[in-house]
Amino acid sequence: MKKIILSAALLCFCATAFSQILPTFQFGIKGGANLSKFSTENTFSSDNKAGYYAGLWARIGGAGIHFQPELYLSGKNTNLEDNSGNLTKVKFTSLDVPLLIGTKIGAAGVGVRFNTGPVVSFLLDKKQSFGDAAGSAVHGRFKDQAYAWQFGAGVDVGGIGVDLRYEAGLSKIGKDGYDDTKLSLFTLGLAFKLF
Repeated sequence: MKKIILSAALLCFCATAFSQILPTFQFGIKGGANLSKFSTENTFSSDNKAGYYAGLWARIGGAGIHFQPELYLSGKNTNLEDNSGNLTKVKFTSLDVPLLIGTKIGAAGVGVRFNTGPVVSFLLDKKQSFGDAAGSAVHGRFKDQAYAWQFGAGVDVGGIGVDLRYEAGLSKIGKDGYDDTKLSLFTLGLAFKLF
């Protein structure tokens, strides 16, 4: 009996390890909430405010490592307060392109993921429409955009995933009136695998 149990355990382990080596492709939709906070070099302080994000993701991988590009529309807002107590509400929308590298631990449709990588944010305003930003993202024209770095973890159960991430602003967002401001945020999202 011990030999049968040991053989079954070894077979499961080998199947799990082999499945991590085979190349895979997944595609899905995702959406969730974000909490934005500005860091500035002048007299402003910032409060976290809730926003949203929604879009698409893909995961390409093998040997336990995956590349996960994403494309989503993100609404960000926060309150900025100067030393005099004047409060300014800041709201804007961006098209965000995270390019993440990660790994997944688990088997049988249940797993924990860890990922990190850069994010390019295309601010949508009078100077750049959604169509302009989408065209630049698809063609890899990332010059003069806002950059950040994401760190995150997720849990997958079947075709549903939950992600929690922190995004640290690396460059100033360049939004009118807030040229010296970097944006950091937390995101919590739900992902659905379509195939």
